[in-house]
Amino acid sequence: MHADDVVDRVLAFARVNELEAEPGGRAGEVVVVLPGEKKLKTVVSLLVGDRDVSVSAFVVRNPDENHEEVYRYLLGRNLRMRAGNVGYAIDGSGDVYVVGSVPIEAVDDAALDRLFGAVLEASDTPFNELLALGFLNSMRREWAWRVSRGESLRNLEAFRHLLEPEQSGSDAQEAARD
Repeated sequence: MHADDVVDRVLAFARVNELEAEPGGRAGEVVVVLPGEKKLKTVVSLLVGDRDVSVSAFVVRNPDENHEEVYRYLLGRNLRMRAGNVGYAIDGSGDVYVVGSVPIEAVDDAALDRLFGAVLEASDTPFNELLALGFLNSMRREWAWRVSRGESLRNLEAFRHLLEPEQSGSDAQEAARD
């Protein structure tokens, strides 16, 4: 199969499945946007080579804290990932990616479905846990700043149980009466 044929196949798959997709900046590259639930979108780069199609998708930036716990968590998830020939990787800056590859002759709609499903599962499912492990102190500062200014807490709501200061005994009793 020729690289242009694979690019056309990926673009057609995306169109049929109502995914945003466009040719990338490199020859043989297609960029596909996968919608998520916890991570609103995952941008996936597929790069067609001579023998395989490599996939790469950004998950989170270099954690601010608890690097060892974040990396241990990711390595544990690597052991459990079965579909799509994907796994986690860290770049030179410490940013976390999902990477993998598929032999070029295996690229068909079923393989693309499995591959995109595996990438989405690997980027979306653990997203909140990764944020809580690697960015909790930053999120606490952001929460306090937003509360002090009456700003929206919408994108931090999933972490309310971790971020909202615990009420003292008298405050808790007063809140319970309200």
